[in-house]
Amino acid sequence: MRDKIIGRVSATEKYPTTMDKFTFWTDSDFRLGAFDIVKAEHIDGSFTFGTVRNISHITDAQSFLSGYISNDFGDTEIESPTLRVGMNYAEASVAFNTKNIYTPVRNDSPVYLASPDEIIYALGLAEVQNPIVCGSLRMYEGTPDEVTLPVKMNAKFLLGPEGAHLNISGISGLAAKTSYAMFLLKSIQEYYAAMKDDSTAFVIFNVKGRDLTAIHIPGGLSESERKRYKDLGLSAAPFRNVKYYIPYSHSGRSTYIAQDDIDEYIQAGRLMKYKYCYEHDRESLEMLFADIDDPLQTMESIITKIIDDSDSDFGNKQVMTWTQLIEKVHTFSQKSQGKSSSAGEITVQSWRKFKRILNKSVKNDDMFAQRAVSENHECRLADEMKNIKPGDVKVIDIAKLSEDKQAFVFGDALRAIYRLKLGEYEGVNPPSRIIVFIDELNKYASKDAPKSSPVLREILDVTERGRSLGVIMFGAEQFRSGINARVTGNCAVHAYGRTNAIESAGKDYSHIPETYRNILLRLEQGEYLLQSPLFRSLLKVNFPRPAYKQFND
Repeated sequence: MRDKIIGRVSATEKYPTTMDKFTFWTDSDFRLGAFDIVKAEHIDGSFTFGTVRNISHITDAQSFLSGYISNDFGDTEIESPTLRVGMNYAEASVAFNTKNIYTPVRNDSPVYLASPDEIIYALGLAEVQNPIVCGSLRMYEGTPDEVTLPVKMNAKFLLGPEGAHLNISGISGLAAKTSYAMFLLKSIQEYYAAMKDDSTAFVIFNVKGRDLTAIHIPGGLSESERKRYKDLGLSAAPFRNVKYYIPYSHSGRSTYIAQDDIDEYIQAGRLMKYKYCYEHDRESLEMLFADIDDPLQTMESIITKIIDDSDSDFGNKQVMTWTQLIEKVHTFSQKSQGKSSSAGEITVQSWRKFKRILNKSVKNDDMFAQRAVSENHECRLADEMKNIKPGDVKVIDIAKLSEDKQAFVFGDALRAIYRLKLGEYEGVNPPSRIIVFIDELNKYASKDAPKSSPVLREILDVTERGRSLGVIMFGAEQFRSGINARVTGNCAVHAYGRTNAIESAGKDYSHIPETYRNILLRLEQGEYLLQSPLFRSLLKVNFPRPAYKQFND
């Protein structure tokens, strides 16, 4: 019974109640858990709601030695003849007061379990405008009073203009980062579809195997899993309006997608092969050097020279293909060291370094094509991004590319999206919002990334200024502590999955109470601690399995 008193507030000389917290005792057999919501009577007929932060058990024993002596000096086979008086005491963080009275709760005030409506009210989840379903929460687990409630978030604080961007962290496998991001994207797609507002588009990067290469195909959900979707107000249908993009290749495989599926996708008009032609894509050349430390900016100088139409060596269409570029760079790398040349201040060593990187990335790779795109299911990613339509879901497969080429493709696509929303392309009408999801964010926005990295620069532009433009980033990584602070600092919503003790002890988690940090070490797959400006407390949420086909089933 939720109107039954479960304990009373206890304010002692050593542990007083404050404006931020209160402590209450309860029976040692009564089950409560971290994140449960309780309410305490307060002055003027108000109630103060608190989130349980920690629970301790105490007896009247003066020391551990008392227990040892009571058991006949350590006889484990007998029960202690001494009856110990014991009880639990719980510490709760103040979440809300019904009359905005935040003076300390008084000693001996009755404490109750909160009803479902009171839980929603106390956590700031009542009457949410522009509601996006972001999971469900369970209260009073394992008791007759257990309840499961949907958690909804105001879309304007996730997708702008009030706030924007999501960061998801957690160790690989157990945290299910990609699954949670895709759950949110599905929820967003359904919300705007229900509102008859298809002004949002999605660009999703597949970075691991076949993870996200069948998101339009229904998954094998059980009846209980379908019910979970229904209880959240969502359908158990996969994504709609999906199109896939794989690296172009005419010799060998450039994707983990099976050939039969590629043929089927092409026949259905659902797949295209992207390529990069020098004539149209040379300005993206710098993306290949995202991880190259260039303190003297010599690589940048070479790239500037190459893309300068007025340059006497590379301009005026003297170089038209990747092969011609490699040959031209080779000539500069062969010039006698120390002699001046048309390369100006750029040294031969710099040209040789540039040549090694260029050859490694471009040479003998079909994606860097000698010919422009044809009608044979080929495309330029930049053109596809420029012409993205409201409601589109575009999945870009980079899983089988090397890390430097993954950075190249990601940076090129992100730049095109950002320029599209800046209005640099004429004759197009972009969606109001474009959400970009990338896993393994640490590859592109780590604290150790060179400051000159063009990919990092694009990410910072999006996270710092994309909110007002309608470019929203959902990023995921194993270790949040390794991400550039300007990236995580500009995310309005944070999801913390299961992690390890070394990570949770870092300063990136210092704002999370110690008990909650310990819970991070044992979260189950499909559980997250969720933080948002609109929530009055950290929420422990869970979500159902993805509704689309998965290849690890």
